[in-house]
Amino acid sequence: MKTEILREIGMIARVLDSISNIEFKEYDLTKGQYLYLVRICEHPGIIQEKLAERIKVDRTTAARAIQKLEMHGFIEKRDDERNKKIKRLFPTEKGNEVYPIIAREHDHSNRVALAGFSDSEADVMLHYLQRVRKNVEADWESVKKGNKRVY
Repeated sequence: MKTEILREIGMIARVLDSISNIEFKEYDLTKGQYLYLVRICEHPGIIQEKLAERIKVDRTTAARAIQKLEMHGFIEKRDDERNKKIKRLFPTEKGNEVYPIIAREHDHSNRVALAGFSDSEADVMLHYLQRVRKNVEADWESVKKGNKRVY
């Protein structure tokens, strides 16, 4: 029974990601790029490293997605006012125009996914999922640094 929990979470994530990739393709947003755009719109001026950390991807994956968003005109990089080596990420006008469409899809997906759940059930589920995420984050951080997990 316990082994099925992560399988269910994985299936839910893949289904929702697949739907989003199909629906956002007309905006030239593919392969999860919408996730990056949302975080940049929510946190204008975020740096690439913090963005990767929020989305839970490695730096290389984040760099590719950011480069594609920049090429398609959704975001722009600007020098940090104090440290010119630091590039901050900002949505462009095009990015800000697409953001509400993505947010609407996200709200719809939440309503569909949580249909039949009471507010208190949804709150409990969120609490449990946050605990699961925190449990696996320690392993993720360790493996990112080149360590092996002990099975």
